[in-house]
Amino acid sequence: MAKRSESEIPVVSTETVVDEAQRPSDGGSGVRQDAGDAGYSKGLKGRHINMIAIGGAIGTGLFLGAGGRLHSAGPALAVAYAVCGLFAFFVVRALGELVVHRPSSGSFVSYAREFLGEKGAYVAGWMYVVNWSTTGIADITAIALYTHYWSMFTSIPQWVMAMIALAVVLSINLISVKIFGEMEFWFAIIKVAALVVFMFIGIFLLATHHPVDGHTPGLNLITDHGGIFPTGLLPVVIVLQGVVFAYSAVELVGVTAGETSEPHKVVPKAVNSIMWRVGIFYVGSVILLAMLLPWNMFSANESPFVTVLSHVGIPHAGDVMNLVVLTAAMSSLNSGLYSTGRILRSMSMAGSAPKFAGRMNRNQVPYGGIMLTSAVCVLGVGLNYWLPGKAFEIVINIAALGIISTWCTIMVCHMVFVRRAKEGLVERPRFRLPGTPVTDIATIVFLLGVIVLMWFDDGVGRQTVLLIPVLAAALVGGWFAVRGRVRRIAEERELAE
Repeated sequence: MAKRSESEIPVVSTETVVDEAQRPSDGGSGVRQDAGDAGYSKGLKGRHINMIAIGGAIGTGLFLGAGGRLHSAGPALAVAYAVCGLFAFFVVRALGELVVHRPSSGSFVSYAREFLGEKGAYVAGWMYVVNWSTTGIADITAIALYTHYWSMFTSIPQWVMAMIALAVVLSINLISVKIFGEMEFWFAIIKVAALVVFMFIGIFLLATHHPVDGHTPGLNLITDHGGIFPTGLLPVVIVLQGVVFAYSAVELVGVTAGETSEPHKVVPKAVNSIMWRVGIFYVGSVILLAMLLPWNMFSANESPFVTVLSHVGIPHAGDVMNLVVLTAAMSSLNSGLYSTGRILRSMSMAGSAPKFAGRMNRNQVPYGGIMLTSAVCVLGVGLNYWLPGKAFEIVINIAALGIISTWCTIMVCHMVFVRRAKEGLVERPRFRLPGTPVTDIATIVFLLGVIVLMWFDDGVGRQTVLLIPVLAAALVGGWFAVRGRVRRIAEERELAE
């Protein structure tokens, strides 16, 4: 099987790829190559990885989703972001340790194959595809909503704008990983710069007590409108699945590691920087928003940042911020197509995804997997046609199931890795998740608790939980369909080695 996969990649020396993939772990022992890692360029630089890590922590979940959640949970949303942010950091730190052990474009799917077997890799991979396919639908929905902010686009149906967005991002994603890296670098620069400017404007408004839509900014907007928990505790815990969705791209740093020349240096720096970014951009932004306007003035149909700036009186401020959040949604869609393309290729080379998903173009881009994800996103265009008002909330709840599955897989893989290290089979790198296994177990319990909380959401949340048996049945049926091919490929690889 190894020879067949290598022959499909004429543009890269196989020996070079194997040498790179078999670089020893921190302990100096050789590590087994994942067949899906062969053929990629090393076109991502340190600045790309760092900014992709930022972009993964700042996306549609904050720029659009925070509006509806503020309206539901009030200022307590900041607490929800802080709690979820802590567990997101545990997840990405555990993933970072695995990456330093063995960088792979297959990321956690490759680690699931190593530590949990092919069944674990199969479940992890397809649930991640569910995550990003539905996230892609959320992104194109957000893009369509953002464009309708401008009157010149209001006459164009939401589904048409969603289709245009998908076509543009798909075309760009297929060019090369270097172009992807540059796009994400500048997308992240725009997002961070916009948030910094917004926070400076917010702090200025607070310091000068400049009225916003007739309201004087300050703590009084929290205390005079029901306090931190104006709608009670239950709405706060119910929105947790949406908050988890907001952090859904932090694991991208693991996927990108397979396409950078120095993952052992770059990844730890990117992972360690995520925590303070979460504190500043998520928690800080929500607190500012709650102190600039009453929580019940925000809406799920408009970015909360646009809501504030539109009432400040700064000429075209709302237009500029709307353009920024449009960029954020494009960035998230771009990242989703990128990551699922790599994950699906890793699965295809192992036999658990269609052969088409393993194909690469002459620019070393796994176009097969990218096209498959895009095909699912097209279904989102139909969702925008039939249910334009509910499309966003429906898909982020489904995406939350995929995210929770992915993060739980990472933590389980990490626990198995640590256990093997204690047995002397592998050696842990110096870059580690602190507090293991307590932090691993606490994260898994928290994530499973989020699913339980979704049941108490009488709307979309409960319907999403009811989808779990359907997804489980689909996964079981799919495994019986591919297990013969998976075993045959595994046997061929063992014979080749």
